[in-house]
Amino acid sequence: MKQKRNIFLAAAALLILPLILQGFGNAWVRITDMALLYVLLALGLNIVVGYAGLLDLGYVAFFAIGAYMYALLASPQLTDTFAWIAVMFPGGMHMPLWVVIPASAGLAGLFGVLLGAPTLRLRGDYLAIVTLGFGEIIRIFLNNLDNPVNITNGPKGINQIDALSFFGINFGKSLHIGGFELVSVSLYYYMFLALVVFSVVISHRLQMSRIGRAWMAIREDEVAAKAMGINTRNLKLLAFGMGATFGGVSGAMFASFQGFVSPESFSLMESIMIVSMVVLGGIGHLPGVILGAVMLSALPEVLRYVAGPLQGMTGGRLDSAILRQLLIALAMITIMLMRPSGLWPSPDHGKSLQNK
Repeated sequence: MKQKRNIFLAAAALLILPLILQGFGNAWVRITDMALLYVLLALGLNIVVGYAGLLDLGYVAFFAIGAYMYALLASPQLTDTFAWIAVMFPGGMHMPLWVVIPASAGLAGLFGVLLGAPTLRLRGDYLAIVTLGFGEIIRIFLNNLDNPVNITNGPKGINQIDALSFFGINFGKSLHIGGFELVSVSLYYYMFLALVVFSVVISHRLQMSRIGRAWMAIREDEVAAKAMGINTRNLKLLAFGMGATFGGVSGAMFASFQGFVSPESFSLMESIMIVSMVVLGGIGHLPGVILGAVMLSALPEVLRYVAGPLQGMTGGRLDSAILRQLLIALAMITIMLMRPSGLWPSPDHGKSLQNK
């Protein structure tokens, strides 16, 4: 009974949160929106790193694939480049949500399997290096696909991307309900929250399923799992594919939310931050992963208010952006020294290793 009451209170708080934050300015709602997007990314990476134990430093590539897939299907980029597409879509390419999200998730999942196939024999550092290279290849590829045929518009990026439209509601405009106004960023908040809840349910069901238990067996001891008859090859590919679909959906939402995408948004630092969210929160533990994602995505914005005064104390000699990154790094180091297993670790993770 108490657990149901806590869930109800948490749900009510999440539903009214953007309405409260609106009073302090849309910037705070926007920060919350980005935090939810990072939660979605961290949940996807948790399938690969937390459940299957496969270190992936190129996860941002799937984020980029989903974002560019949405951008190409919901912007004038392709109709301006290819005359035959302009003839097919005289009113411009404005693909609906039901087409764009499955396309982004499917393409990202396909690339996830393509990445996993040649790396099945790799573990640890070697797997990390290969996935890191994959992420950089995708970013460089997107950066140079403007010649000889301009597909991604290169480093200039793609703009004029359509906002989400859901059951006739345009998320790019405010929605008036009675005498109350829901601004665009608040509408996106509820969409992202619904996706996060759906992803949490999927992740939890996967964790409790036979597939999830097989992933965890591979994570703890792959040789023993293979000796027990587990098909490690197929399960690794499934982990890469499932995790990548989460990244693809996140990327599509990011492109719609921003209205602009460019290769600069999908750098190696983004991948490292997403991995840090999973590790900092607690590998393989859904509440911990969510906590880590929220903290690391909101911390840089909160530290803006600390970095500014510190810069003023030094007479402006320290750049506030660099100081903010330094404060983030110090906070992460302090937390990991005090909580090496993560802020909210899974009680079962590594149990077999502790018993040895």
